[in-house]
Amino acid sequence: MSTVPETRWLTVPDLVEQLGIGVSRVRRLIEDRAILAIRVDGVLKVPASFIRDGEPLSELKGTLVLLSDSGFNDDEAMRWLLGMDDSLRTSPIEALRAGRKAEVRRVAQALAF
Repeated sequence: MSTVPETRWLTVPDLVEQLGIGVSRVRRLIEDRAILAIRVDGVLKVPASFIRDGEPLSELKGTLVLLSDSGFNDDEAMRWLLGMDDSLRTSPIEALRAGRKAEVRRVAQALAF
């Protein structure tokens, strides 16, 4: 999968440490789509930008559900979240981190049509 090269990735053990929870809870966050993980070089990883202040970015879950409902697979959703979006003038994940949730979701919704 091609992603943004400057993405800093966290493994499950990294997430256990950063979030202060067990491996099973980290896996549950992934299963529940509170965070998105993909395999990078065979290892399950999550972009560090999906975590803020020791918690999964709260704005991410609804956006992930919307992308999934729009037919995006995990790799496609990851590419879109990390890549530059011209209408947002930044990556969708950075727009989410900046508090632009409604705008990001409008753009994501438009991609489904």
